Amino acid sequence: MAPATGNAVLGNWTTRAYHRGWLLTQANGLFDFFQHNSVNPKGGFYDLDDEGGPLDADGQVRGIHIAARAVHCFSIGALLGRPGAADVVDHGMDYIWNHHRDRKNGGYFWSLNNNGPVDSNKQGYGHAFVLLAASAAKTIGHPLADGMLDDITGILNTKFWEEKHGAIAEEFTADWQPLDGGGYRGQNSNMHLTEALMAAFEATGDRDYLTKAESIADLVIRRAAGSVDWRVAEHFDAEWNLDKTYYHPNEMFRPAGTTPGHWLEWARLILQLWALGGKRIEWLPDAAKALFAQSMALGWDNDKGGFFYTLDWDDKPAKRNKLWWPACEGAAAAHFLNEHLPSDFHEESYRKIWNVIERAFIDHKNGGWHEELTEDLVPSHSLFPGKGDIYHALQACLIPLFPATGSLAKGIAEAGGKL
Repeated sequence: MAPATGNAVLGNWTTRAYHRGWLLTQANGLFDFFQHNSVNPKGGFYDLDDEGGPLDADGQVRGIHIAARAVHCFSIGALLGRPGAADVVDHGMDYIWNHHRDRKNGGYFWSLNNNGPVDSNKQGYGHAFVLLAASAAKTIGHPLADGMLDDITGILNTKFWEEKHGAIAEEFTADWQPLDGGGYRGQNSNMHLTEALMAAFEATGDRDYLTKAESIADLVIRRAAGSVDWRVAEHFDAEWNLDKTYYHPNEMFRPAGTTPGHWLEWARLILQLWALGGKRIEWLPDAAKALFAQSMALGWDNDKGGFFYTLDWDDKPAKRNKLWWPACEGAAAAHFLNEHLPSDFHEESYRKIWNVIERAFIDHKNGGWHEELTEDLVPSHSLFPGKGDIYHALQACLIPLFPATGSLAKGIAEAGGKL
């Protein structure tokens, strides 16, 4: 007889004091690892090696998403009452505003080193995270937050937003010429912008942010993912026609095929969007349920555990390595689903994902989490050279501790920091 592990026996983990304490302990471990190791005294943040040392202490190239994610996460830390967290926010906001920001042409450079811009292009992905950082910083009253919010909102509205599609364009040169002919549109940047738009709506009350988030979700999920049996398509042409043959050598940001981790991320985001919008958009919860079910059916490795990084369009594993962020997004999505659409499947999936995280992704020796494992769940570095940032793992630990009605910042602020 199979062991009894259903809800009737184990209940809902996120209601159990021990599990909640365990999650908080993991979050604290992540804060400790990154707060004390990642701050670069020359500005921005280091990528870290497995032991927590800088991967490149002298010549670190710093992507804007890393600084923005640090601001977001340590703003959450400040809301919780973590000593030193606000100092990390100050450090990150200063670097974004005074170094990543292009004072001549507007917008924000993708990457810098100690000498200035390395990649001066303007990426939708990076600008989405600037909006997230500014929104998070506003929740703790940071003095640069309002100016950055106004600036990034203007850039997104005037340079990136395409009203005819209801989503953003992907990338431009430093002086705002379409990069590579402007023929590419991607869901990844729009997905993260959806997250940031919701945070901006929560921080400001400006409903235009929420309207834009709903527009992106309608395009990328209801229309595009819905047309391919709730598998989130990644790559499109300039008119948002799906390109199943798209290839790019950057397998970290633009892998070929489909990426189940993004199905999971969207499942959570559209439930959050549903709640923030007063539960008036009827298709959102069913879509979230379908996205999660597909990710578990097609993306989860039933033999060894973990989510395959990518699938081909025949639903076969393509890149078979296991990355930490899909597991993080899976745990968060399962929690959101179990709060809004409770079921044994969602609860058991939540436990299954956390079991693999605890066994294989958490680095119990050195701290932090392994960002990449082989198919057999052995630490590796084919895509990710070390431990880049705190964002996905921290959110996975904290999201189950607060109401599934909005972002972490909103939940923590409304709870007065109480767990």
